[in-house]
Amino acid sequence: MLKVGLFGVGHLGRIHLNILLELKDIFKVVGFFDPNDENASKIESELDIKRFNSEIELIEMSDCIDIVTPTKFHFLIANNAIGSKKHVFIEKPIAQTTKEAEEIKNLASIHNVKVQVGHVERFNPAFIAAKKQLSNPMFIETHRLAQFNPRGTDVPVVLDLMIHDLDIILSVVDSQIKNISASGVSVVSDSHDITNARIEFENGCVANLTASRISLKNMRKSRFFQKDAYVSVDFLNKEYECLKMESLTSEADPFDLIFDPGNGKPKKKVLIDKPEIEHNNAIKEELISFYNCIKNDTTPIVSEKDGLEALKVAHKIQEKLLN
Repeated sequence: MLKVGLFGVGHLGRIHLNILLELKDIFKVVGFFDPNDENASKIESELDIKRFNSEIELIEMSDCIDIVTPTKFHFLIANNAIGSKKHVFIEKPIAQTTKEAEEIKNLASIHNVKVQVGHVERFNPAFIAAKKQLSNPMFIETHRLAQFNPRGTDVPVVLDLMIHDLDIILSVVDSQIKNISASGVSVVSDSHDITNARIEFENGCVANLTASRISLKNMRKSRFFQKDAYVSVDFLNKEYECLKMESLTSEADPFDLIFDPGNGKPKKKVLIDKPEIEHNNAIKEELISFYNCIKNDTTPIVSEKDGLEALKVAHKIQEKLLN
């Protein structure tokens, strides 16, 4: 069992806390730190969890910490924890700047601790199932649309929403980025509320991403196109669909869906796969994964390096928007 200290008990922090308490066989919550008296008093009275008034004291009492604070505090807390040789889970994005993220990565290596970043969509069961079908996608289209919520508008939509899809894309495209272009509009906040970005990779793959926090409906969909296959992932509803084409090796069945390219080219059979996906609690799965990588001394599924790379691309998109 690992003793864990929680930093931040706002909306998402409360979710993390409830899950950590549920995972009582592997985590023991030693307490939390949150300077917001309203949030802290509510947690103290409702759950009887110790509130620490010192960040350093909570770190010292813990084997690992879970950082679910506003992004601007990520680096300071992670820096103190890693310096004390404590393992760290950090909600996305890993830090406010790439310089801070680089420092977290370097410190983790120096002190030999595990750092996992909360890119929760990696643990979405629809993506886990779909990833088995992905091999060298050459065109990717993502839409991450959310209804307006004042919470989160302190950061641009690229860092709030699009960064989820950036991490997913970087995890399946094995190539360096060649070019980035982007456009966006500020509608209700001081930063961009809707952004479209186009990423071109050196291997020829192109990713077209759209993120909006002023939509009339919620949507989290990605579509991956590759040779003889199309894979669609609905992250919101936890569904995936795969259409594959394969060469006909025998007489076609009357009920088969056949694609005829014409010009004397061989016909292909179209296979449609839309399996039932067993739903999970992705946050719970990522916290279990964090525990396992500490106990088994393995690399986190979403490491500090992954968090850094996603942040780098997000900031490059931001630079394009501001130029």
